[in-house]
Amino acid sequence: MNLPDLAELIALRGAARPLSLHTHRPALAQLQGGHRSAQRGRGLEFEEVRQYAAGDDARNIDWRVTARRGKVHTKLFREERERPVWLVLDLHAGLFFGSKRQLKSALLVRAAAMLAWVAAQGGDRVGAIITNGLGAPRIFQPRSREAGVLPILEYLIETQPHAPAVPQINGLFNALSILRPLLQPGSQILLVSDFAGLDLAVEDLLTIISTRSDCRLMWITDPLEANGLPDGSHYLGVPGKLWRMDGAQSRSAWLKVWQAREQQLNNMATRHNFPLSRLDTTDPVEERLITLLREPRWAA
Repeated sequence: MNLPDLAELIALRGAARPLSLHTHRPALAQLQGGHRSAQRGRGLEFEEVRQYAAGDDARNIDWRVTARRGKVHTKLFREERERPVWLVLDLHAGLFFGSKRQLKSALLVRAAAMLAWVAAQGGDRVGAIITNGLGAPRIFQPRSREAGVLPILEYLIETQPHAPAVPQINGLFNALSILRPLLQPGSQILLVSDFAGLDLAVEDLLTIISTRSDCRLMWITDPLEANGLPDGSHYLGVPGKLWRMDGAQSRSAWLKVWQAREQQLNNMATRHNFPLSRLDTTDPVEERLITLLREPRWAA
C-alpha cells in the first residue's frame, strides 16, 4: 500500500472542483452570501442600523441609537463570505494499518486534502490543527485559496506515519484544547479521526466548541476492525512487541470491544446532533466524499 505524496494530494483539487460544503443552501443564502448563520455562531459583520420592524431579532436592537432617536432601531449584519473552516486531523501512528486498499493514515491524509480543496474552492478560509500523537499539535491559521491548503498538504506528507507504533491517546484532546480559543463564531469544524482517544473529556470539549461552531465528524475505519480476525493464527502488535492471536477464539471478545466503541461514538453524535460519517479503507476517497457531500445533512 503506497503512501500518498504531494503530487497526489494536489491532484485531488480536480476531483474536489464540482463539490461544495454548502451544496444544499437555500436560494436566499445564494443571494445574500455563501453561508447562513446559526445560533451556535453568527459569523456576521455589522453593516448598518435601521428602524425596527416586526419579526426582527430583539437581540440585535441598538439601544444607543434607539435612545438617541426615540424609536427602536436594530442592527443589520452581512454574512461573512470567507468562513473559517478548520480541519482537525488526528494523524497518529496507530493509523499505520489497513487490510484493504489503503492504510487508515493514507485515507485520513487523502480525505483531509480533498476537504481542504473543497473548502478553499468554495471561498472559505482553510485552517488546520494536526496531531500525530507524539508532540504538540501543529496549528495552521485559516487562509484563503492555495495559501491555506498547500502548507497543510506539505505537513501531512511530512508527518504521516511510516511505521506502526503505539500512539498517545491524548492527541485528540490536545488538538481540541488548542482549537477552542482560536475559533471565531460561525466557523466550521471537520474532525477526521479513528476516535481511539474518545473519552468524556474529548466529548466535553466538542460540546463546548459546537455551541459556536458547526462541528462534523468523520470516522476512519477498516473492515478488519469491525469483522475481527479471520480463522487461523495471527501475530499482532508493533515491532518489538508482538503477540499471537487465534482468529476464531478471539472473535467474540474482539467484536464486543469494537461494538462498544461504535456505540460510544454513535451515542455521542446523537446526544449532541453531530453529523457523523464513516470513511472506510475499502472506499476510494473521491467516490466516498462525492457521496458524502451531497447528503442533506451536509447542508450549510
